[in-house]
This record gives sequence, structure tokens and C-alpha cells, in this order.
Amino acid sequence: MKGRILRSLGGAAALALVMAGAPLLAQGNGPTDADLMNDAASTGDVLTYGMGPQAQRFSPLKQIDAANVAKLVPAFAASLGGEKQRGQEAQPIVYDGTIYVTGSYSRLFAFDARTGEEKWQYDARLPDAIMPCCDVVNRGAAIYGDKIIFATLDARVVALNRETGKVVWNKQIADYKEGYSATAAPIIVKGMVITGNSGGEFGVVGAVEARDVNTGELIWRRPVIEGHMGTLKGKDNGVTGKTNATWQGDLWKTGGGATWLGGTYDPETNLLFFGTGNPAPWNSHLRPGDNLYTSSTLAIDPDTGVIKWHYQTTPHDGWDFDGVNEFIPFDATINGKPMKLGAKADRNGYFYVLDRTNGKFISASKFVMQTSWADGINPKTGRPNYIEAGRPPAPGAEKGQPVFASPSFLGGKNWMPMAYSKDTGLFYVPSNDWGMDIWNEPIAYKKGAAYLGAGFTIKPIAEDHIGALRAMDPKTGKIMWEYKNKAPLWGGVLTTGGNLVFTGTPEGYLKAFDAKTGQELWKFQTGSGVIGSPVTWEQDGEQYVAVMSGWGGAVPLWGGEVAKSFKDINQGGALWVFKLAR
Repeated sequence: MKGRILRSLGGAAALALVMAGAPLLAQGNGPTDADLMNDAASTGDVLTYGMGPQAQRFSPLKQIDAANVAKLVPAFAASLGGEKQRGQEAQPIVYDGTIYVTGSYSRLFAFDARTGEEKWQYDARLPDAIMPCCDVVNRGAAIYGDKIIFATLDARVVALNRETGKVVWNKQIADYKEGYSATAAPIIVKGMVITGNSGGEFGVVGAVEARDVNTGELIWRRPVIEGHMGTLKGKDNGVTGKTNATWQGDLWKTGGGATWLGGTYDPETNLLFFGTGNPAPWNSHLRPGDNLYTSSTLAIDPDTGVIKWHYQTTPHDGWDFDGVNEFIPFDATINGKPMKLGAKADRNGYFYVLDRTNGKFISASKFVMQTSWADGINPKTGRPNYIEAGRPPAPGAEKGQPVFASPSFLGGKNWMPMAYSKDTGLFYVPSNDWGMDIWNEPIAYKKGAAYLGAGFTIKPIAEDHIGALRAMDPKTGKIMWEYKNKAPLWGGVLTTGGNLVFTGTPEGYLKAFDAKTGQELWKFQTGSGVIGSPVTWEQDGEQYVAVMSGWGGAVPLWGGEVAKSFKDINQGGALWVFKLAR
């Protein structure tokens, strides 16, 4: 475009026009802010993690529907190659004939969307001393203008030229030697790349950062643990919370709360929603109090990094239930009143609905078989009704008495994103029914060392399944249907205007279900466990569905008796793309 302008104009006039229009040209050379905000409605691409800033993972496309999905066949498969075949949890980004996917060990690939041919590959140069908690996964990239951007296991954010894969900028989020890492897909709002951090098991401090998308320079930073100072444009911007309000002594300095799953954004309220992880250490008797803002959902002003409201799902968390699960904005009418709401299926086993404008508690419903740590959520306060016998007691000289807790610390729902259908009004939640024996142990903080103070053994609690895909009605809290799976479910969900729900299984299948009834309509064996998040788009007049295949993640590393049951699942690394047979 720039070349055509220069050839058609002369000398200084041409140069003046190009210089004046440089920001527009750069912005026009790929997706813009407006394109990203419209991603949920556009069908010819997939520009954001979650298929829209609100991450509802709903597509209006209906060429593939419940009546013909049985005719879905592979269009191609593209291998990630090499020996780095750990968990492949990424969601593809699709733009201008190219599919961008991240892979294990902080790699980024560009594939031709029509042929599957690799265009380029970028491998981050990771130091030997990285300390990822839960496998060497990466969940996806962000796209903007001429850049494709992702986070790396050594706690950096890297922007590449989307056409060539060459580095544009590379910035450090935090020091990996202290236990920090990064695995989540960034989100881009108002020309800012917004990221969280990982490393809650190392006594790090969770934070959310916003950087200029073109330069990578830091705009604002908001730690999520009480007592830490936020910044805006290089200047102090207020302490988070109130120092020592819910933390004793200096415990807030190593408080955990990693923001390791990334966030969502609601243009209607101009709020970012980030979940925060477990407090550190797990051993809760060492840190009396609610330990804000761990195990919470935070609403953050994207312009300033100021926290507007918070809601804590597990105050004084003693089970590593976290609170990072995605908060998905949606609108609904409850008791005759139209409301701006948000929903979250928490690791603690409860499905929460909040007023997204102010964080007010609306409802919470159990979406798993068993919650032995709490007997429901108080409808007035929104706090759990704790079962004190279910909390691991303080340890003795070596370890405390084990207690049984359900869900396990891997959660009623872990990282894998749910989906919301505007057609059915239901949320589709990839959940797991399991428990654990958990006990506390003596622990002291040491920089860069694991900071748990607990031991555990995960156990199944049902004979016929662990995983369960459940359709939840957010108005009533009722489970409308469920599909049970022998192995844990560890992949994301997609729903479409064709009355379909897609998700994968560790046994290697991508499956499609009737969105209204839960009837299984189609499945395809990919050769390795499917723990990525499927997407769909329209190309050359045809609807496509894509998903990553490659077994790994936290289950085989931390799953105890459960992991032993599925130890023979083959690892892999491939992008699978499907369309209807002609």
C-alpha cells in the first residue's frame, strides 16, 4: 500500500502524506482495536483468545449444524514437529489466510490456513533454569496490526512480525529465577497488551500489566496482593488494598495470587476481569485472614490499572482452589429485570453469577458431584459455608493429619475455558469430579524454591467417570445436561449457531454435541489427547473447525492415582482442521 502511494505522488508531498498517515497505515496493516472488539460477530477470522473480548466462545456460524456435523472430515493436519511434544493447550488465531498457534516450550507457528503448510516458526530461547509449575504449556497468542504477540516460560512477552516471525520487541514481565513464568494468551485493549503472570507455587506476587502494543513499553502495573504499590506511566499509582488488612506481618510480600490464566474485557462497562490464584503457601494456618486479593475475580480499569471491585470465591484458601477461572460477561433477565452479569465456574466447585458492573453477588450453584470443604455459599454474604473438618489442620513437626477434600486442588474446573451460547442461554462447563487426601507440612519461604507447605494424593470419587461436560443454566443454577468422560476433561469448549458444542478428550477425540440435549453427534480420533480450545471460522464459503492435539498439562504431572490410570495416552503436537465433506 505504501509503495503504491509513493509511486503515485511526487517527492515531499508523498513523504508528508506517508508520515502523517503512518499510524493509520500501521494500524491498517492488520487487525485494529475495532476489529478485536468485533471479533465475536465477525465470522471470517478468529482474532482474540475466547473469540471475542468477553470470551464467550460462541460463533454465529451454522453451516455446520446438528443435522450434518456427522459429515465433518479433516481438511489437513499440521505437525509441530521435533521432540518438544508436551501439553498443547493453545487456541488458534486465524487471520488473512494464516493460522497462528503456540506450542509447548514457548514456540509460535504460522500455518497456511488452506493447505496447512508451515510459513514460519519461532522458538523462544529458554534458559535451563525455568520453573514452570504445571507443564511447559502455552495457551495462545494475540494479534494486532502487523504483530503476533505471546508470553514465554521465562516470564517475557514477545511481539513478532506476523508475516515473517521476526522479533519486533521482547520485554521481561518478571524474574524467572524467582519462580515467575507466563503461559496465558495476552489480551489487547485500546492498543495495550495486557498480561498476567504465573508462579503461585513459588511465593511470587500476582500482577496485571499493560504495555504499548507497538513498543512493549510498560504503561501500568497492578499487583493483586494487598500492600504492593501499583504504577501508571512510571509513577506510583496507589497501594493495592490496605497493607496488613487481611495478611499478618510480612506474609503479603510473598503472597501468591498469580494471575496465570489471563483475562477478559467487557467494552460495555470498560472493565478488565482477571482471576487471581491461590495464596502462598498452601498451608493456611500460617496466614490467618482472608488473604486478599487471592482466589478472587478483580475488575480493573484498563485506562489506569485501578481495581474497581473484587469478589473473593475462596477466602483464606487452604486447598489451592485458586480463583483464576475466566469471568465471562453476559446479559440476562432475572426476576423480570434485565441485568449485566458475569459468570465463573470456580475451581472450588461452585458456579458463580455476579453483577459485572459492581461485583455484587447474585447466585452460586454447585456444578460438581461433591464439595466436602463447604456446604454451599451464603446467599446474603456470598461467602462459603465452610466445613471446618474439611480444612487441613496445622502440621506437627513433620506433617499434619490428612483430610479428604473434594474437589481436588486441580479443581471442579481448572484452566480449560467454558463457553456461553447466546442461542440457548446456557454455559457449557468442562468439569471434573475428583477428590484428594491433603495434609499440611512445615514450610519457610526461600527465593526461587517451591512454597507449598502441603502434600496431597488425588483420587477418583466416581466409578464411571472423572470428566463431565455440563450445561448450566445461569438463571437457575441447574445442570440441564451432562456428558460423562472416563478421563479428566482438560480442554476448552466452543459453541455455535448450528446448535453445536465442541470439546476434546484426553483419549484423543474431538467431539461435537447437541447444544440443547447433550447428545453426542460426532467424534474424531486425533492420535493424542485433545486439551486445546477449538475455534471455528468461515473461509472461501466454507465453515472450518480447528483444534490443537497433544496430551500433557497438569494432570499427568500432579494427578496421582488418576494420572496412573491414563499414563499410556500418547503425547503429540499437531493442529487439526476440519470441514464438511463435499
